[in-house]
Amino acid sequence: MNDILISGALAGFGIAMPVGAVTVMIVTLSAQTSLRTGLAGAMGTATADGLYALVAALTGAALAGLLQPVAQPMRWTAAVVLLALATKGLADAVRRALDPGSVQRVEETRPLHAYWQFLGLTVLNPLTIVYFSALVLALRNDDWPATGGLMFVAAAFAASASWQALLAVGGALVGRVLTSGKGRLGTALVGNGVIIFLAVRLVSGG
Repeated sequence: MNDILISGALAGFGIAMPVGAVTVMIVTLSAQTSLRTGLAGAMGTATADGLYALVAALTGAALAGLLQPVAQPMRWTAAVVLLALATKGLADAVRRALDPGSVQRVEETRPLHAYWQFLGLTVLNPLTIVYFSALVLALRNDDWPATGGLMFVAAAFAASASWQALLAVGGALVGRVLTSGKGRLGTALVGNGVIIFLAVRLVSGG
């Protein structure tokens, strides 16, 4: 049982920890709005990781093979969404810099939207299902109990959720340090600039 939980936790951290567009987005979102909003987005990403881990545990490598032909269209779709979100993030940052009172209005309405936004964006990443499928195929053995797959999924979700939450907390701390309008605007410019760069790399295969 402990081996399954450890394997699941390692899988969750393995997919969550590499720095990518979603990582930057969670930190930037939390810094620009609030910890609550950042955590909502973080849990959306963790939910997607958990869902993909569940699918991988149930289907093994079969679904990864089925997704291979549509991997490129999914990457293009994800890149377009990232570019749109980065553009909107920059526009929101400029608006907040010009109208500080708009920050509270954004924070009051955004957490649930952030959850679904990050859930959808993470689901668009075909590499996630390929990663989990390969891991389950390599780790699964006849010694796993009937509930072994669910234990693996739960551990993977918990690991991903804890890491994403840490990113949100880090972003919120950055936001508190950069309390001035120029500081928050600078964070938005850097963060969303990195997102645009990663979106371009996503479709270029870099």
